[in-house]
Amino acid sequence: MPKEGAEKGIIAALEAKAQEHGIDIVDVEVVGATKNPCVRVRIDHADEQAPTITLDEVTAETGWISDAIDELDPFPAAFTLEVSSPGLDRPLRRERDFVRFAGSDVSLSTTAAEGRRKFSGRLEGVEDGRVVLTCDAERVEVPLDEVKKCKVKPDFSNSGK
Repeated sequence: MPKEGAEKGIIAALEAKAQEHGIDIVDVEVVGATKNPCVRVRIDHADEQAPTITLDEVTAETGWISDAIDELDPFPAAFTLEVSSPGLDRPLRRERDFVRFAGSDVSLSTTAAEGRRKFSGRLEGVEDGRVVLTCDAERVEVPLDEVKKCKVKPDFSNSGK
């Protein structure tokens, strides 16, 4: 199974079980060699009002995540599983993520065949299925289905104060 197909299959399998655990599957990434890939799963609390998930909570959720991926069996050989919190550079992939993190600075890359493919700016939200950004004082709209990767840029401007 190609990496992109594996990622989508793993996301679907995990999201089917995540709700009963009170977990949000933020992102899944398959990296490394085809023979022994690394599956990175980023999770958080399903309740957006809850604080970011702790290391102990991540550890407690790893068992069912591993079981769900094993049940899916997306790779012909062994794989390495890494489960973590979304981190400061949280990936955004669903429409609700783009709405929730509106006002944040992001870096975004697209699958567009023509034109500019990388953007960095302030996320304004989603309108009519298009992610809206302000980049260098210009409004940019990218169809949601053309977003390849988007991550929140950490803001350290007030650190230490």
